[in-house]
Amino acid sequence: MFRFENTEYLYALVLIPVLIIWFFMVLKFRKKALEEFGDLKLLENLMPDVSVSRYKWKFFLVLLVLTSLIIGIANPQIGSELQTVKRKGVEVIIALDVSNSMLAEDINPDRLTRAKRAISKLIDDLNGNNIGLIVFAGEAYVQLPVTSDYASAKMFLNTINTNIVNVQGTAIGSAIELAEESFTKDNDKNKALIIITDGENHEDDAVKIAEEANKKGITVNTIGLGSIKGTPIPIVDRFGRKDYRRDNNGQVVMTKLNEEMLTKIAISGGGEYIHAGNSNFGLNTIVDNINNMDKQEFESKVFSDYEDRFQYFIGFAILLMLIELILLERKNKFTKGINIFKV
Repeated sequence: MFRFENTEYLYALVLIPVLIIWFFMVLKFRKKALEEFGDLKLLENLMPDVSVSRYKWKFFLVLLVLTSLIIGIANPQIGSELQTVKRKGVEVIIALDVSNSMLAEDINPDRLTRAKRAISKLIDDLNGNNIGLIVFAGEAYVQLPVTSDYASAKMFLNTINTNIVNVQGTAIGSAIELAEESFTKDNDKNKALIIITDGENHEDDAVKIAEEANKKGITVNTIGLGSIKGTPIPIVDRFGRKDYRRDNNGQVVMTKLNEEMLTKIAISGGGEYIHAGNSNFGLNTIVDNINNMDKQEFESKVFSDYEDRFQYFIGFAILLMLIELILLERKNKFTKGINIFKV
């Protein structure tokens, strides 16, 4: 298992592209300034000790030093010891709708992005519960099996987009059936399913499937995204121009939240329906209900000991600094006839 102990320092890496842009601007300014004095070829002969290549290489070394120092300060670590731990909790599977309608912007910035942010916050608040991820549109797929590894859950969450499922549609029933198969088989309770969607189900009888799932000990909760009045679905062409999805007659397609459908699914599944808004997504209410459920004991393997690897990056940075100090910007009398950087 690989991780950074101090991830906040990694934000400093944004300095690297900024410095690169600044460096090329300086080079351009220097070249323009020299051109005002005369022909560049003539000036090169008048300044035989000046080496532009060395100047560039020294800057490249400085960038490597800075990068290595930042990574070293963030302290990369490798898990070295697995330990089996026991914890009490509930198995939670989140089924996220990734159909094209989830790109609608009636929730800022759009339905899917807002849902992913809320799920990320939910993962932080799980308090020992196991989590799994399912994505669905016209079909449903397991994005992440039920696990106690919250770091992996967030990593897989970040990869979710509307292109992850090839078949378009909204098959809520398929997502519920897949969740049934994904929960641990050796217990018949303490299971919660959270379906996040706009409720435009066209593929199956999700209400009946939710009722059957509840009989097997699964509590089915639903969170509805979007406007009841309806909103267009934005699309961006390959030239970056924004338009809206249209039907075969050229009319703009409107996507509406189907609260009636989601309410029926939640009631049949023994759970609760929440309408998500911009200010309050509604997951807190469902999390409270989950935390009040009877807990079962889980066994999971986690890394209990990590070995630091910062010393390698700090050492590499020191080595590069020494090389940068030795490498003079100007040619010396022994090597000015040799240009090892010339292509």
